[in-house]
Amino acid sequence: MRADALRNRESVLAAAGSLFDAAADPDQVSMDDIATAAGVGKGTLFRRFGDRIGLIRALYEQRGLRLQESLAVSPTRPAAEQAVDLLRAMLRFKLDNRVLTLALERAGGGSPYRNEAYDHWHALLAVLVAEARGPQSADYLAHALLAAVRSDLVEHLRDWPEARWHAGLDALVGSVLGDDGLAARERISRSRLAG
Repeated sequence: MRADALRNRESVLAAAGSLFDAAADPDQVSMDDIATAAGVGKGTLFRRFGDRIGLIRALYEQRGLRLQESLAVSPTRPAAEQAVDLLRAMLRFKLDNRVLTLALERAGGGSPYRNEAYDHWHALLAVLVAEARGPQSADYLAHALLAAVRSDLVEHLRDWPEARWHAGLDALVGSVLGDDGLAARERISRSRLAG
């Protein structure tokens, strides 16, 4: 990619990111708004990203890459503990990028099940599930765990305190992957909720 094209792309993604971060609803952010904020023609957006969902997906993947780089499976840590950490990080990402993740998950062809980031998280969780309980059903159970942090659920429960979310994720992972040291974390989460 030429230097000026790369600059334009970064400018567009930065502008789109600012607009999605400021919006209360994904439908409030149009391609016209993004083009104006980025200082480029609307045609540039369509040439570079194809359509609105292509732009949303590019921004989501750019932001998700930072998250992917911060989390990796470690053979020295219990699988359940790693799964909880991964789901908590994804929850935080979805809360921090609320409108953007809603935009991606609401857009038919932009299904969260049809992007590289989802595939990455699913593969990591499938490895952790298989490590904790064997390979049978690991693929399905990884999908089920990811459903706990879908953007529509996060949106529905967004007023919950983080400790309540953490207690729920701890309980869910503990029931799917086994206790594996999560019982103590769950008790701590419950005591924070009570206090």
